[in-house]
Amino acid sequence: MSLNTTEINRLMNRFDSHASVWLFGYGSLIFKADFPFLERRPASITGWSRRFYQGSHDHRGTQEAPGRVVTLVPEDDAVCHGMAYLVTPEEFAHLDHREKNGYLRLAIEMTFGDGGTAEGIVYIATHENAAWLGPASERDIARQIAGARGPSGPNSKYLLELARALRALGKHDAHVQGIEAHLQEFLQSEKG
Repeated sequence: MSLNTTEINRLMNRFDSHASVWLFGYGSLIFKADFPFLERRPASITGWSRRFYQGSHDHRGTQEAPGRVVTLVPEDDAVCHGMAYLVTPEEFAHLDHREKNGYLRLAIEMTFGDGGTAEGIVYIATHENAAWLGPASERDIARQIAGARGPSGPNSKYLLELARALRALGKHDAHVQGIEAHLQEFLQSEKG
């Protein structure tokens, strides 16, 4: 599959007739909502784990030195916490462009903090896309993140902002926090 998934995502018309749609964010969408929304609520999805397995050639890295950003991988009984945004379908043109580096829209059931549920959309990058980097040790992921920088800034800022946003939500993510700990070591050693 091509690096640019914009056209593929435009074909998903499941929610086009809806006045509004819930969007689940689990990465930068938690801390960087650069789009208008009607409502914002903490939410979670089950059966998925957040992982730094996706390459970023367009935001947090380059073609020559890709950064790493999160995607979701299936995992039985896992719960992934994030932020849900109620948006109008018109916002998907912007979101499709923002998430074009290998991410595809997927319909998903989300659960809100009060126990209510809703069907909505999440963007997921699978191993079938050209930017997929896949698993690596948390230390190796942190090392790659420490050295990557793209048009949206240092890859390390993405990781640190995500870890901070999850703490603000009161949610623990062992994968994110493990990589963050290694990144802090690398950043300290750079300072000398």
